[in-house]
Amino acid sequence: MKKIMMLGGNHFQVSATKRAKELGYYVISVDYLPNNPAHVYADEYHNVSTIDKVAILSLAKKLKVDGILSYASDVSASTAAYVSEKLGLPTNPYDAVYTLTHKDAFRDFMRKERFLTPQGATFTNYDELLSFFKDIRKTIIVKPIDSSGSKGCIKVVAEGDLLVAYEEAMRYSIAKVVIGEEFIEKEGYQIDGDGFVIDGKIELFFVMDQHNDVECNPHAPIGLSYPSIQSEDIQEAAKEFIQMVFTKLGIQFGAFNFEYIVGTDKKIYLLEIGPRNGGNYIPDTILHATGISMIDWSIKAAVGDLSHVEYSNQLLRPCTSYLVHALENGIFNRIECQEEIEKRIVKQTLFVKEGDYVERFRNGASTIGAMVLAFEDVYRMKEKMDNMNDYIRVLVDSN
Repeated sequence: MKKIMMLGGNHFQVSATKRAKELGYYVISVDYLPNNPAHVYADEYHNVSTIDKVAILSLAKKLKVDGILSYASDVSASTAAYVSEKLGLPTNPYDAVYTLTHKDAFRDFMRKERFLTPQGATFTNYDELLSFFKDIRKTIIVKPIDSSGSKGCIKVVAEGDLLVAYEEAMRYSIAKVVIGEEFIEKEGYQIDGDGFVIDGKIELFFVMDQHNDVECNPHAPIGLSYPSIQSEDIQEAAKEFIQMVFTKLGIQFGAFNFEYIVGTDKKIYLLEIGPRNGGNYIPDTILHATGISMIDWSIKAAVGDLSHVEYSNQLLRPCTSYLVHALENGIFNRIECQEEIEKRIVKQTLFVKEGDYVERFRNGASTIGAMVLAFEDVYRMKEKMDNMNDYIRVLVDSN
C-alpha cells in the first residue's frame, strides 16, 4: 500500500483525503490544526506546520512516503515541491512552484518574459506603497504576495483608503510583503477554473465564471459556475497563454487553478495560476458537471500512478459552487434556503454550528459553508448565482 502525505486538513481538503482512502492509499494528514475536519478520514495525523519545509522533509523521510499532495492550497504547494524534489518523488520543479505561489515572483517572471501583466510592485512599508499610488494615478489592488481565497485583497480608489488596505494585506501575508498593482477594468465575468497538465501539455481546461456578492465584497468569489458563457475563442487563447507560461517554467504534470480577465481593451490579463487544485469546491463542481474527477488524477499523479487516462469531456449538466456566507456579524442561527435552490443541492457542508459567532463576508476566511448546485440551463444558473441573496439567507442574532 503506497503512502500519500496530504498537506492540510480544512473543509475543502476533506474530499481529497476521503478519496485517497477510497482509492486504497495509506493517508497521512499533516497540518498545525489538530481539529481540522479532514484528519479524521486519514490513517494518521501529524501536528506539523505545512509551511515548515525542513520539518515536513524530516517527517516524510521518517514515514517513507511515496508522494505528497498540497490539495487546494497555495500556501503548502511549495513545501510539497521542495520535499518531493529532495526525496525524488513526483513533482514539478520547486522554483517553478515557488514562482506560481508567490505573487511578486510571478509578476517578476511575467515581466521578464514580456508577458502582458498589470503594472505593479511589491512593498514592505506603507510609505513606498503610498508613493507608488501617487505616481501611478490609477485605481489599484493591494494584496498579500502569499495568501489565497482573496484574503487581504482590497481595491483602492482614494488615498484615504490606502492605509487600511495596506494593513489588511499585511495581516494576511506570511512574508509581510504586499503587492500593489493597477486595477484592470474587465468585460464580462472574471474567470476562474481548474486544469490538468500531463507530459507538459494542458490536457484538461475547465473555464468557470466567477460570481460575487456586491453587497459584501465585489472582488471576492462566492461561487464558480460551469460552463462559462465566455466565447470559446477567448477560452482557447487563455489556454494557449497559460501553456506558454508552463512551458517557460517547466511544469510537467498536475492540477492547476487559474484566474484571468478580459480587459476593456479586449486583452487577456492572467491574474494568477496556482499549481494545485482549486478550493471552493471547484473540483467537486467539475465532477458533478462532467463526471471527470481531477481529485483522482491529482492523488494518483502525486504517487506516480497516473500513467494513462481516458475520459470523455462532455457536459452532463451545468453546475456551480456556492460559498454560504453571512451579510452581517452575529451569532449563527440557521440558513433559509428557498425550495427552488434547495432541490438543486447535490453536495453541501456547513462549517459552523448554531451559536457560533460569524462575520459579514469579506473573503474566503469568512465563509461558513459550501454547496454544489446542479441546473438544467446555463443561463438560469447564472441568473440565480448573480442574485443568490434572494434565495439563500444566513440568519444571525445580534451579539
